Amino acid sequence: MKTILITGGAGFIGSHVVRLFVNKYNEYNVLNLDALTYAGNLENLKDIEKAPNYSFVKGDITDQHFIDKLFKDNDIVGVVHLAAESHVDRSITDPLSFIRTNITGTMNLLNACKDHWSSFEGRRFYHISTDEVYGSLGETGLFTEKTPYDPKSPYSASKASSDHLVRAYHNTYGLPVVITNCSNNYGPNQFPEKLIPLSINNLRNEKEIPIYGKGENVRDWLYVEDHALAIDLVYHKGKTGETYNIGGNNEWTNIDLIRLLCKIMDEKLDRKKGTSASLITFVKDRAGHDKRYAIDSSKIKRELGWTPSLTFEEGLEKTVVWYLENVEWLENVTSGAYISYYAEMYNR
Repeated sequence: MKTILITGGAGFIGSHVVRLFVNKYNEYNVLNLDALTYAGNLENLKDIEKAPNYSFVKGDITDQHFIDKLFKDNDIVGVVHLAAESHVDRSITDPLSFIRTNITGTMNLLNACKDHWSSFEGRRFYHISTDEVYGSLGETGLFTEKTPYDPKSPYSASKASSDHLVRAYHNTYGLPVVITNCSNNYGPNQFPEKLIPLSINNLRNEKEIPIYGKGENVRDWLYVEDHALAIDLVYHKGKTGETYNIGGNNEWTNIDLIRLLCKIMDEKLDRKKGTSASLITFVKDRAGHDKRYAIDSSKIKRELGWTPSLTFEEGLEKTVVWYLENVEWLENVTSGAYISYYAEMYNR
């Protein structure tokens, strides 16, 4: 049985990808590697943990010896690399952890593939990255696969570095790679440090929602299950050496997004109209806060036939319903470490 290694598979996006691969491909043994840091949660995968083609191993991609042993002990024919430190705010307060995980960790995986794959035929290293490597857009225009890199934060700089390493291993050693750069993901199982789940959790508890600056920053939003389907397509049908941008074609300013979320929350919680919106509060803007991201997904649409399945309004409502129906999950992941971090970042 072929083993597909999915790194970061207990995290937000990773858990959706793992579940999709396990349920769809009986011919694979899906090996889920995760360090189970604050955002990795095996509760995300309770429904498949006993599946015969699924196994989990706890480990850190920054440990080269561990990664080498993992490749020696398993016939890994493909890697879907999702493990990453991904929160911009955290990268500002602790950039070194982003360098270790996103750069050194990626290089460890690349080295393992290079050293342990006797032949590259039928093998693939798939690196999932972010649109933030491209920097910030003005009022118009879209990021394409040919947009020059211009990262603005320690997080995006570390991801840009890892992207360059993946391409370098393809060009230098012939490693069969594909790369995708995606827009902001949202949906079930997202750790409540990110804007949407943080706001849902605060609104549920009638707490203020912190919005950076005036809330005018623009992001393109992608429903996580649509992203998982795109990852499936790229892994199986993407052209080796190519990059594909994955976006929702779905731009919203932060403040308009939050106003829509407040409206949905008032409806779902049977609250008086405007109750949730009264909790919006503006806080000091983040250092180096990019003004606008927007992705041109025409290449993946044209070459692989992928398009988003939901409008943002539909996806956001589904997301709200999931969190309200999974309060126990939300409370379990809202740990003391998260509360301390929240206070540090927003109570200022």
